[in-house]
Amino acid sequence: MIAAALLLGALALALAWPIPVALSRAEWPARSPATALVLWQGIALGGALSMIGALLAFGAAPARSLEGAAEALLPVFAGGPIPGHFGVVHLASLTLAVGLAVHLALNLATTAVRAERARRRQHRLIDLLASPEMEGSGARVLAHPVPVAYCVPGLRTVTVITEGLVDLLDDDELRAVIGHERAHLEQLHHLVLLAFRAWHAALPWFPIANRAERSVAVLTEMLADDAPRRRVGVQPLRTALLRVGTAGEPGAYADAGGVAPDEGMLERRLARLDPDATQLDARSRTAAWLLAAGIVVVPACVLAAITF
Repeated sequence: MIAAALLLGALALALAWPIPVALSRAEWPARSPATALVLWQGIALGGALSMIGALLAFGAAPARSLEGAAEALLPVFAGGPIPGHFGVVHLASLTLAVGLAVHLALNLATTAVRAERARRRQHRLIDLLASPEMEGSGARVLAHPVPVAYCVPGLRTVTVITEGLVDLLDDDELRAVIGHERAHLEQLHHLVLLAFRAWHAALPWFPIANRAERSVAVLTEMLADDAPRRRVGVQPLRTALLRVGTAGEPGAYADAGGVAPDEGMLERRLARLDPDATQLDARSRTAAWLLAAGIVVVPACVLAAITF
């Protein structure tokens, strides 16, 4: 059990600092944002499992398994004495593990509820203020001079653009912007960002949580750029980005306060559109996917091994 606790603790430490820092500073994610996004999700999930698992393994060490610890300690809640082979540090470790798991789960739930409430408010405002869908675009238009485009995800989705955006862009550029927003909806980016937003809300003092949320936000923007690039072409998308920039998109989504545009996001998105930009090779992508899987599978298997 102690060996399992040390292994999970070392993995949790690696996933809490050096690995995510290296990933956030790397240049290759722009060459394969989908792969990098999977790796970020693996880091988040694997880090949580490792952190909680290390505490559980250490706390349950006197009973030699999580099942044994549960059998020894659960009767205590009914008024029985605490088994003598469990020290204060073991009980504190188990309590911290349970508290951390509950804290993360509650933050995920509350973040999801707030996001859904924000979306419902947005839908009501759009129904009240926006014109019917613009012919041939599927987007609702707001009478506002500032060029803005955003989408509202959920069970009922909608893409919103302003009259200022319509006046600023030509037809192909407008299709590129609308295609970008639709890609956010089709690829369910709001669910990915929701998880990282909840992680940041649960651990606001944890610098990696903020770094991860911002990195994932940039990656979702890059992924959403790929859809109009294939359908409309590179030049209309590039021109639309140059004319509107990140100021035209108020965070990734109009739900629970999108991430503020990261410095250099526009430059990185434009750099991907360069004809000389290359995709990450298949071998590297496979290695990253295997690493992401391993980051999650290893702590899960260790937890399964110490359960009984």
